[in-house]
Amino acid sequence: MRHNNSISWRVQFGFVALGYAAVVVVAAALLFGRHLQELQYPAEASGGMWAAGDMFLWIFIALLFMVPTAFLIWVTARFETFYTIYSKFLLGLSLTAPVCLSVFNLGEKHVGEGLINLCLLRLLWAPLILLGMGISRLAARFERAKKLASYALLIEGLTFAAALALLIRAWAHNNH
Repeated sequence: MRHNNSISWRVQFGFVALGYAAVVVVAAALLFGRHLQELQYPAEASGGMWAAGDMFLWIFIALLFMVPTAFLIWVTARFETFYTIYSKFLLGLSLTAPVCLSVFNLGEKHVGEGLINLCLLRLLWAPLILLGMGISRLAARFERAKKLASYALLIEGLTFAAALALLIRAWAHNNH
């Protein structure tokens, strides 16, 4: 007699929701603690070292959110229609990377500062987006979803490599 020891998909989604809730609570506590520090030391909080600390805190929080997201991707990968739609979303998201890189390279003479800042933020989050796309590709079970996720991963990866190459080129040009 065969026993099915697997957990139902509803329970798995419940665990994912609990994971997100736990991350939200931890993130809120960390951000509130940081806010209290800023209130206690207002002069120091405006310095560059505090800004770097804020940046690391936001990266840490984003990485915390990646944990339940990885499980969510893994749970949803068994639903072909949903995962194919999700893979199409990833492909669309990946197409924003080369657009943002192009807009960023146009500069303030041709594009508004707000749009440049938005594109810069999109490019700065590219490594985490790339990680999420990699997890999504690994979890994909159906051919169409695999193909779409692979294209998304390729576009995002090539754009990230091009952005790094442009950054290295600009750095080398400024140092010579």
